[in-house]
Amino acid sequence: MEEYSVDDPTQLLEAASDFAYYSGVQNDASAKDFIDRFPLPVIINALQTKSNIPGLESILAACLERVFKTKYGASLIPHFMPFIQVGLEADSQIVRCLACKTVTCLLENVNDNSISAAQLIIDHNIYPLLLDCLVNGNEEVATASTEAIKKLAVFPQGMGIIFPFNTKEATHLGELTTRCSSLGRVRVLALIVKLFSISSYVASVIHKSNLLRCFEVEINNTNDTLATLSVLELLFELSEIQHGKEFLSVGTLLQLLGSIISMSTESILRSRAMMISGRLLNKENYNFADEPSIRAVVSAIDGILDSSETRDTDECESALEALGQIGSSIQGAELLLSSSPPAVRHVVDAAFDRQGRGKQLAALHALGNISGETRSENNMILNSNSEESLRQLIYETASRTSKLTPSGLILSVLQQDSETRLAGYRMITGLVARPWFLVEICSKQDIINIVTAANTETTKIGMEGRYSCCRAIQKALVSSSGVTSDPSLAGIAAKLQEAVRIGPYHPKRLEAQPQVMTADRF
Repeated sequence: MEEYSVDDPTQLLEAASDFAYYSGVQNDASAKDFIDRFPLPVIINALQTKSNIPGLESILAACLERVFKTKYGASLIPHFMPFIQVGLEADSQIVRCLACKTVTCLLENVNDNSISAAQLIIDHNIYPLLLDCLVNGNEEVATASTEAIKKLAVFPQGMGIIFPFNTKEATHLGELTTRCSSLGRVRVLALIVKLFSISSYVASVIHKSNLLRCFEVEINNTNDTLATLSVLELLFELSEIQHGKEFLSVGTLLQLLGSIISMSTESILRSRAMMISGRLLNKENYNFADEPSIRAVVSAIDGILDSSETRDTDECESALEALGQIGSSIQGAELLLSSSPPAVRHVVDAAFDRQGRGKQLAALHALGNISGETRSENNMILNSNSEESLRQLIYETASRTSKLTPSGLILSVLQQDSETRLAGYRMITGLVARPWFLVEICSKQDIINIVTAANTETTKIGMEGRYSCCRAIQKALVSSSGVTSDPSLAGIAAKLQEAVRIGPYHPKRLEAQPQVMTADRF
């Protein structure tokens, strides 16, 4: 091999660039060939000398990353632990990121029984440096550090490193949150979520370490709105981890969310808390046993909509959407209709109010969810009290308008723009399972004409929404006992049946044929 000169790293730069950006897979043979030409000390020395050649640092880092991802390259890492140690403390974010990724390669690929990757990390004091990269590095460094720590948690010895028995240990994640910036705290909490997702065992260790308490502390800290928003999203991620539900108290989380909705002075925080509440409760099999905390959230959202004149439009839309998500399950819909006064009144009012388009769209979709459009056919109808409450709300709303009847309101929705019609189709699809609503739909021929006309919609989603609505009406009419006894419905039934037979898309039409004519001669 030619002698390498720091003063003239051109040869190394060219070879490293070729290796780093080679489009194919770099295997053990290619990695060994490269390292034979340019030994690791040579490359590391080039990184440390900080040559003024543009791009040298990023190219060498990319090259080493690909080397270490091979089994051959990973086998070299245990012999260069001091390099990782120095790299994790480097001023360069590129080098720090490389060092974090190298730790991950070590943990993923070293299978030599004589070498313990976790012990190497202990011996070279790597873990505290990874934590420093997590809280003080740039976004790429923090992400690479998180991945390395997550890999470390897979090792039994690694669990002891990450979760020390002494809660006052400097590396204890709970203790770390008390010493770093708001951004650093959010990153630590994001790491906890990643670790929580690994397994039920790790989740139980996090729970026993009282680390979940850190989320509540951060939410109650109202000094940093952006940090609170980030933590709210992380809490939702936690609630979505299946094996972690036994350790995370959704009731406590809902209490926190209800408090934010009721008490926060920040509109964006209230909106996000409402959306997360809706997503948490947007499950058919969700256990509503902890009803007080759910009612508190619904009451807080109801309060937002009661004072809508002093709130911004986006916040009202978030509130309506949250009610729709809560009401997508039978338990949620019945809860919304059983409150006094029923929170669904806001949804029904806004669904037929043309003063605010965004609010109307959110309300129409919410009403579709509450009435069962997202539920299976067997789970659309609610208990008798809830059904009567829903019927009364719709008729009372209609009576306060110039349309006077629900059918008039429905027709006005379908006569609006395509996006509003789509939301209207969803609402009809859910509500038409009720005999009283089916009567309203069939009482206006214009409604039937719109939902059965193949050329009403021009977009795929619009065509499919219209077709689903048409099919739901047809199915409700067929199952209704009155269809055979009422001759006036026979024509409507036949029209619906034909529209369903044709399908959702435009029927085939004959193409216009070009006509060729001879030119006029003078």
